[in-house]
Amino acid sequence: MNLEDPTTRWGIGLASGALIAAIALLTLDGTMRLLVLGIAVFDAISTPQFLKYAMKADQTE
Repeated sequence: MNLEDPTTRWGIGLASGALIAAIALLTLDGTMRLLVLGIAVFDAISTPQFLKYAMKADQTE
């Protein structure tokens, strides 16, 4: 897996966010659904950033 490629990092983030969102939409309702959808958005945005940081840290060692 090439973490230097931004499309790979964003693909991983969007895939995991979409999975969390699908679970929220199919199984939850009310406030809990909104909370989990917020977590899905946070995951989709933050995962690529964490992977980028991990890639840079791995290259410096």
